[in-house]
Amino acid sequence: MPSSRTISANGIELFVLEQGQGPLVLLCHGWPELSYSWRHQIPAIAAAGFHVVAPDMRGFGRSSAPADVGAYSIFDNVGDMVALVSALGERQAVIVGHDWGAPVAWHAAMFRPDVFTKVAGLSVPPPFRGRGRPLDSLRDGGITNFYWQYFQTPGVAEAEFERDVALTMRLVLGRGVSDPAALYVTEGKGFLGNIGPVVKLPDWLDEADIAYFAKVYRESGFRGGLNWYRNLDRNWELTAPWQGAQIHQPSLFVAGSKDSVITGLIGAKRVTELERVLPNLRQKLIIDGAGHWVQQERPDEVNAALIAFLKNQ
Repeated sequence: MPSSRTISANGIELFVLEQGQGPLVLLCHGWPELSYSWRHQIPAIAAAGFHVVAPDMRGFGRSSAPADVGAYSIFDNVGDMVALVSALGERQAVIVGHDWGAPVAWHAAMFRPDVFTKVAGLSVPPPFRGRGRPLDSLRDGGITNFYWQYFQTPGVAEAEFERDVALTMRLVLGRGVSDPAALYVTEGKGFLGNIGPVVKLPDWLDEADIAYFAKVYRESGFRGGLNWYRNLDRNWELTAPWQGAQIHQPSLFVAGSKDSVITGLIGAKRVTELERVLPNLRQKLIIDGAGHWVQQERPDEVNAALIAFLKNQ
């Protein structure tokens, strides 16, 4: 069973779940998730001979949530992971990320190859830095109702999600972003308005899971995680020095075939061009029938891929 503790790193407090002994593996979750999202991976990877540490990322759950929107840039989030490695008494680690955690993992490997010896990303391909700011690009393309845009004004999405936290988690995890229609916000309906009712939870998610997420989010609120989206344009500006950079460490990419992040026009193109950024890509695993929450939906396949990747020299 994983144990938990709070660790000081990079000027904040990070709540972590951890298990096992051996080389360090960091697991970075996305939105709206928690370290709990790795509940199926932590014991399996630990049993394979690794020290697994899954933090509640900055702004999420029981970790610190700075008030300043500007404290959630990609540099802050990568900085947390670099500092966490050091705080754990290690000099190197393998880093794995899902959803928003994937850009953290990819950029950590890009910025600090001396620290992160291997990298795996789930659901979100590695960074292909576009020609312009992401929000400007959406607007220039005539898109005004993408969920990234809805999340920009502080307080709006928070109020919607915190009205009934259990329902929010039920809708987002139970149906959520595997349905492309859910990524566009209809005026007056909010983010949740285009997600159909979840009459029955999928077989990979149960009422105890929903209760866990809901309890933690009732205490933390949603603002910290939403502030990550409020740094999208700033991240584009900050990463200018890495335009066209590659990630040379051994890498792994895993996603579900029904994940709207990789089935849309841009995402599908990025998946076909992974090797442009990842010249040492060891495996590209697209799990047939899986949606966005791939490590929760299909833990056996994800665990097998991760463990093989970790053990392969």
